[in-house]
Amino acid sequence: MKPSTAHNHEEDDGHSCCEHEGSAQTSASAKSAGGGTIYTCPMHPEIERDQPGPCPICGMALEPKTISADSPEDKTELIDMTRRFWIGAALTAPVFLLAMSHLVPNAPEWLSGNASRWIQFALSTPVVLWAGWPFFKRGWRSVLTRNLNMFTLIAMGVGVAYLYSAVAMLFPGAFPASLTHHGKIGVYFEAAAMITVLVLLGQVLELRARSQTGTAIRSLLNLTPPTARLVSNGAERELPLEEVKRGDHLRVRPGEKIPVDGKVIEGRTTIDESMLTGEALPVEKMSDDKVIGGTLNNTGSIIMEAERVGNETVLAQIVQMVSEAQRSRAPIQQLADKVAGYFVPAVLLAAAITFFVWLGIGPEPRLAHAIVNAVAVLIIACPCALGLATPMSIMVGVGRGAHVGILIKNAGAIELMEKVTTLVVDKTGTLTEGKPRVTKIVTAGQMSEEEFLALAASAEQQSEHPLAAAIVMSAREKNIPLNKITEFRSTTGGGVFATTERAKILVGQPAFLRENGISGFETFEEQARALQNEGQTVIFVASDDRLAGIIAVADPIKKSTPEAVNELRRMGLKLIMLTGDNERTARAVAKKLGIDQVEAGVAPKDKHQRVQNLRGKNSVVAMAGDGINDAPALAAADVGIAMGTGTDVAMESAGITLVKGDLNGIVKAIHLSKAVMRNIRQNLFFAFVYNALGIPIAAGLLYPFFGILLSPIIAGAAMSFSSVSVIANALRLRSVQLS
Repeated sequence: MKPSTAHNHEEDDGHSCCEHEGSAQTSASAKSAGGGTIYTCPMHPEIERDQPGPCPICGMALEPKTISADSPEDKTELIDMTRRFWIGAALTAPVFLLAMSHLVPNAPEWLSGNASRWIQFALSTPVVLWAGWPFFKRGWRSVLTRNLNMFTLIAMGVGVAYLYSAVAMLFPGAFPASLTHHGKIGVYFEAAAMITVLVLLGQVLELRARSQTGTAIRSLLNLTPPTARLVSNGAERELPLEEVKRGDHLRVRPGEKIPVDGKVIEGRTTIDESMLTGEALPVEKMSDDKVIGGTLNNTGSIIMEAERVGNETVLAQIVQMVSEAQRSRAPIQQLADKVAGYFVPAVLLAAAITFFVWLGIGPEPRLAHAIVNAVAVLIIACPCALGLATPMSIMVGVGRGAHVGILIKNAGAIELMEKVTTLVVDKTGTLTEGKPRVTKIVTAGQMSEEEFLALAASAEQQSEHPLAAAIVMSAREKNIPLNKITEFRSTTGGGVFATTERAKILVGQPAFLRENGISGFETFEEQARALQNEGQTVIFVASDDRLAGIIAVADPIKKSTPEAVNELRRMGLKLIMLTGDNERTARAVAKKLGIDQVEAGVAPKDKHQRVQNLRGKNSVVAMAGDGINDAPALAAADVGIAMGTGTDVAMESAGITLVKGDLNGIVKAIHLSKAVMRNIRQNLFFAFVYNALGIPIAAGLLYPFFGILLSPIIAGAAMSFSSVSVIANALRLRSVQLS
């Protein structure tokens, strides 16, 4: 393998090669100076190479930092290891059978003679020196770099067993007669070959699992169509997706996928957004509604305006977040790394002690027993499973989260989420829908609600005020036709005056209407006051100089919020609302939801300070928000949680993004965190405790009492079983229940 240089982030004058300049740009670290892909280690992200291979610290296979739909999947190492495994397994099978032939009753004499030993030597040599050569290279590199890892143990164990046997075969006279058994020196070619093949099997399983991760990410990228239909100067033509620019008008026909993120400018349709939100029901889209690249257009033909293209799209950001999260390490991994740093030297010391104890006081042949038991210690203690324990759980957990709309940006968020004691929430867009809607209509009795709403919406249709938009949207949702406006005037902070063919209309605050000669407010005062106490804004409407009624407009609480708040409180979390909205509205929402602590009128910098203060009180704080004003607080929290319906800045500042943008996602995220961390702890148990128990047995602790010795072959099989146990345990997360 051609050597390359490892780069350390800390030596780059403080500039991380993983920094992003916004979601629209590809990470500069993803490409080398020559334009090639940069590969990094999942456990040691400071390692960066310009080609695949093993990590010089832990020996794990390096992975590409970015994956694109058109980039070919690099399976070079998987193919190489698979070929070594199958050839090695084919050569090892007869070696193993020949070595075990002495257990067969009435076996031919040649099976235990010199011919059998020479066949074992001939077949095991390519297994060890060719199939197992990558392990010797990695083991030697670990010694040179002083980063002892599992390959240090593998290389030593296999090397010692093979060299001892080879010397015994080629130079039997070099051994004292006391080491002979039935006139021959014992050989352990089968142990060296079997261990090599078992470790190769573990490598193939690991590489295949990581290859499937890359395939899953490519399948996400392939959700977008390869081409788009550009509408320009009245003509339509197809062009490659990468040539679509912001501002382009694109035609999307029924049954086609939305090519990029944007908004509908012409037409009406329903879109299947299940791949993004998990919702089975299609969502109706009309003019100015947002559409997401990769979702499926169902019924109508629309023209959309491209707003986000390339790496800016929601789908591209999801892929980037999933990719980064699957490479990131949870803080618990730091403990595992630290323990491993002491574990390997301790194992080497245990093997040395085993060797000298057996050599000094063991039964004859002492040297053979000393070597065999020392090799068994090296093999069974090999922490192969340690390299998989945390990354496998993180990888599967991140995928499970993405499946239910929980996008995890870094592994640290998974670990901390289970420890959260305080949840700080923004109001608008987090607890509420984030856009005002008509909640109540009260008329004077002269006209129906539909007629009254048509009157108000007709007057407001030319206004740009958000409350006016809510009234107009309510009329459109009820398919109420609007009257043509012949005259329109707007007064800032007051209201609007409009004339239709049927009436003169005034819509606005009481003072504005009074100034224009309207009276009779007493009829609605009590109802208006009650609605205002609930945090709703009341708008008065007059027609032909008479008060016609009132309209209440509010940002409604999301349907899922009450249930989620109750569940979060049941889980023992302290809930705090921090909002920039006015106190009356904030307290009305808090009262409905049963949130005790409320702070209203809080500026963005103050939100940040409040969160920092909470963390200083030994609380593990999660912050949920959706706006630019929430970004500082999201970054300051132990875990920042962004609503997927919010802004890019919020999502960039958060460790977790909830695609559907409701608090039920937080409940699921906590359950996922607990499941993943429980899984990691189980895996670390398999990796460490198993080895700790196996070392004394391999060293011969049971021999004085029961005459039992652990063969290096059994030690190798047990070591491989430990890795398989970790993988199987991690895969259980795919079906974990999060509700």
